[in-house]
Amino acid sequence: MVCCADARRSARRAAWEPAATGVLRLPSGRLVRGRGLRRPLPPGPEPTFALYLLGRPPPDVPWDARWLQWPDFWLPSDRAAAAALSEAWARAGTERVEIACAGGYRRTGTALACLAVLDGLPARQAIAYVRRHYAAQAVETPWQRHYVARFR
Repeated sequence: MVCCADARRSARRAAWEPAATGVLRLPSGRLVRGRGLRRPLPPGPEPTFALYLLGRPPPDVPWDARWLQWPDFWLPSDRAAAAALSEAWARAGTERVEIACAGGYRRTGTALACLAVLDGLPARQAIAYVRRHYAAQAVETPWQRHYVARFR
């Protein structure tokens, strides 16, 4: 049997370092790392789960990963997008979750804003939150803003 203190210590070990590159603290306290796959893997621990937002399959990685088909500048073409984002949000409660696209801003920022909506923020606030705490150029296109506004 695992006591509460052991569970909290285990969750802390699994979490990202809050000040690490690309890490966004959602309002609930969950930590998620956003990243551009064109850049090298940041130093520190590897993700335990990643959601890759790309137009074609991502490279193989040694951690648990899911590919969400999402062409650059557009919206996810995968019908399982909401389920994949919900899975990433749920797993961020106890795991090191990474959300990544090629550049790390538009698609990644849109997905992070959707996670903020799942975390309880209204859509309009979620976009502003991600722009303020992750990257100013997040959720760049009008259709990405519309996607977040209608996400649930």
